[in-house]
Amino acid sequence: MKPLLAALALTTALTLPGLAMARPVTLTTTLNDYGGDGAYLALYVTDGSGAYVGSLWMAGDKSKYYEHLGGWYAATGGDAAQINGITGASVGAGRTFEVTLDLADALFDAGYTLHVDAAVEDMRDSPNEIAVPLTAAGAGTPVPGRRYIASFTYQ
Repeated sequence: MKPLLAALALTTALTLPGLAMARPVTLTTTLNDYGGDGAYLALYVTDGSGAYVGSLWMAGDKSKYYEHLGGWYAATGGDAAQINGITGASVGAGRTFEVTLDLADALFDAGYTLHVDAAVEDMRDSPNEIAVPLTAAGAGTPVPGRRYIASFTYQ
């Protein structure tokens, strides 16, 4: 029952208005100018025990590269159904990627973590490039990445 409730927490207020209150949250990822091809990014959420809850967005639409998004791939078994309808183009070096999603209020200050995995063709993969607790106090605070991401914020 807990995994079902956690999965429902990711749904939007428009889809399931009676189950969860949600608010628009803008996720902003600015990439370093690393001098390579566009990056694939997987944005997903885990609960307090590290169990996968759901995917928020996938930047990059060629499924043959998804296995290089190690944390997301391990959590989902590479199940592309986890990202149907929530994919977009890869993100170029030095560029900023921004997406606004409705996230359930129940995800904040409740032990959930937002992860960003990154991968670039012919360069090293970077699982868990970003892992940031979803808290009200953390909103707007830039978080540096480990390799490809210069900064990440949620508002």
